[in-house]
Amino acid sequence: MQGSQRHLVASPLRTADLLFPCDPITHSNSQNKPPQRSAGCGMGWVRVRRPPLLQSKLLCVSLLYLLTTLPLALYVSFSDPSSRCLPLLLLPSTRSSSAATTLFHYPRDYAEHKHALPTSRRLCSDPAVFADYKTVLEEINDLSRNLSAPPRPFPALRYQNGGRDTFAGNLSTEERRSFFTHTDGEVEIPCGFFKDFPIAQADRLAMESCRGVVVASAILNDHDKIRQPKGLGSQTLKTVCFFMFIDDRTHRVLASHGILKDDGQGASPITVGAWRVVRLGSTAELPYESPAMNGVVAKHLLHRLFPNARFSVWVDGKMQLTADPLLLVQSLLVGEGADMAVSKHPFNLHAMEEAIATARWHKWGGADAIRAQMETYCRNGLQPWSPSKLPYPSDVPDTAIIIRRHGSASDLFSCMLFNELEAFNPRDQLAFAYVRDQMSPKVSMNMFEVEVFEHIAVEYRHNLKRDNAGSGRGGGTKQGVTRMASSRDIAGSSCEGYLMKMWGEPSE
Repeated sequence: MQGSQRHLVASPLRTADLLFPCDPITHSNSQNKPPQRSAGCGMGWVRVRRPPLLQSKLLCVSLLYLLTTLPLALYVSFSDPSSRCLPLLLLPSTRSSSAATTLFHYPRDYAEHKHALPTSRRLCSDPAVFADYKTVLEEINDLSRNLSAPPRPFPALRYQNGGRDTFAGNLSTEERRSFFTHTDGEVEIPCGFFKDFPIAQADRLAMESCRGVVVASAILNDHDKIRQPKGLGSQTLKTVCFFMFIDDRTHRVLASHGILKDDGQGASPITVGAWRVVRLGSTAELPYESPAMNGVVAKHLLHRLFPNARFSVWVDGKMQLTADPLLLVQSLLVGEGADMAVSKHPFNLHAMEEAIATARWHKWGGADAIRAQMETYCRNGLQPWSPSKLPYPSDVPDTAIIIRRHGSASDLFSCMLFNELEAFNPRDQLAFAYVRDQMSPKVSMNMFEVEVFEHIAVEYRHNLKRDNAGSGRGGGTKQGVTRMASSRDIAGSSCEGYLMKMWGEPSE
């Protein structure tokens, strides 16, 4: 026995082995039977091995890593990108402290929250820093009451009146360019409204009485759905005006869902949640056959529709605000000392890139019409973006959300841009850099990052159409076969030098 014990003590023990003393007596569960010695157990020690699964440290670490990261991977894959960072990192929220109240209860078949576009947020933090809501509310109210003080030295605008053939006057290229330089306050500017924009008198009075901040949107030809803004502060609905412009077709769809109860012609205002709905006149009364062109009247001429508003936030019908508009005005406009705030395009830097994409994806009309427009701009001084254009970081914006300080600078830019849209097409990204660079004095512009755009709004897909009739996107004409471009296409073109600079190639 002593030799056996010496042998056990002398033997090296592996980490997987444990030695326990062996009790030679096994107690019986029966009271009638005497205790018995367990078979195979003598006086000594018993070696017990760990299960093979626990013998590998690498396997244990791998299992621990899998169990830790699997829930995180599932959460990131299936959660909402706009809200996944804050719960994980336990960061304090910089948005307004508002109760999660429902502004409007939609019928189930309206499906207002279907088909949201995914975002590719690269930052796990708030890209937009907002000040305290109460402080912002007081600051914007003070600025709104002080309407007599101009935001910056700039000649006041006077507008042309009278009847013309079209809503914007059908001006030639030379006529439009002659107003780009504005140094004389006595010169009247062409800025639309040479024809009536059909709005009921009650709505017009309500628009004129809106002071401070106005949030506006438009849904024409039933192209989108009315969506309620989120993240509003406790006093925002009492301070900010929300106006939604619709046409007859959109009204019929909303009435069919029971969202609009009134026929749109009564004296009482029509509201859908936060929005006051303004039903435009009949299709025959609208200034343009294209719903898209009628939409840009509201989009770019808000300073004329709301003459007493100090700030405006335009929201495309496909967008849903997720941040308080007062915070947007203070953070992206007033805090930056800018006349306008708009997001940079997520992909395109040069105006020609956007023109090529517009023609390639048939966003409007035919390629020949897009080419004629860009040829006109190149002939009159349009250049690709370069560092010499700083502080403008890009030539292509995403105009789904536009924040403006109503004043001579931003108003002149909006007027000149709208004149280009009537002359060619409502794709405002094509004429944006041309007007901005040709203007004098320059308009101060905050072109913020795409991450900020994704932080303050959610983008949805447009409503699906069974046909293209009246869609206003290229007139519903059949597109021809796409032809591959060649070097002969730009030889002798007024945009040849532009393209060579954009491609980084030397030009003769």
